[in-house]
Amino acid sequence: MAELAQWIEGARPRTLPNAIAPVLAGAGAAAALDTFSWWRSGLALLVALALIIGVNFANDYSDGVRGTDADRVGPLRLVGSRLVTPNRVLAAALGFFALAGVAGLVLVAATGYWWLLAIGAGCILGAWYYTGGTRPYGYAGFGEVAVFCFFGLIAVLGTQYVHAGTVSWLGVLTAVAVGSFSSAVLVANNLRDVPTDTEAGKRTLAVLLGEARTRVLYTCLIALPFALTAVGALSNPWLLLSLLSGVLAGKALRVVRSGAGGLALIPVLRDTGLAMLLWAAIAAAALAFG
Repeated sequence: MAELAQWIEGARPRTLPNAIAPVLAGAGAAAALDTFSWWRSGLALLVALALIIGVNFANDYSDGVRGTDADRVGPLRLVGSRLVTPNRVLAAALGFFALAGVAGLVLVAATGYWWLLAIGAGCILGAWYYTGGTRPYGYAGFGEVAVFCFFGLIAVLGTQYVHAGTVSWLGVLTAVAVGSFSSAVLVANNLRDVPTDTEAGKRTLAVLLGEARTRVLYTCLIALPFALTAVGALSNPWLLLSLLSGVLAGKALRVVRSGAGGLALIPVLRDTGLAMLLWAAIAAAALAFG
């Protein structure tokens, strides 16, 4: 049971809102076009969850064998803490990538949008090369851009597309909003790790910008979804209800703006993720029933 608990913690369940929120938003955007399907949403959710767990294990493996996690502040890393062998963690990552691939293949086969296979392959490659390979882009300051694209634009609009065969402007708006939230989660994570990443030679965007500018970036990323909510409300006033997520977002923002660091930033990841999930859930309901 102890090992199972370690595997669950190593999968980083606090990151799961980054997978659930875009599918909710995309399904809501599809429902606004009267094309919602439970089974399509379920398969899209399985793809997203398998991808994010796969990338978490892949990061655990790649950072662990490089020694980046040797002096980590945040949640448990299986390889870095030497609780699990690198090969077992690598096998877990590849297993979840395979699950995402199979679920995606079923979804593509059922909808007939075969060109989406190339998008899916790109997502898996992007997940691996975030910290894997000889020149990981996560070590060069491009992690937030990738998260915005993969767990914002692609996940939301991909979900809407497999339902409707098209995307709408409200779908694009929600995709940008969710991508902004998701990037903010990573910004907070990398802000917490600036001292250890600097020492390990991991040049994340937070390391490149410095802590002060990173806190400004986080503020902008958190503010953008609420600005977009006001724009979307011109078409669907019910979207204004998603502003309720500002309670959680504001709580996280206050901690970041206070200058807190290290362990004090761990709740920011949770609250930012929950704010994103609440925003997406309310926005999806507003789009579906508004």
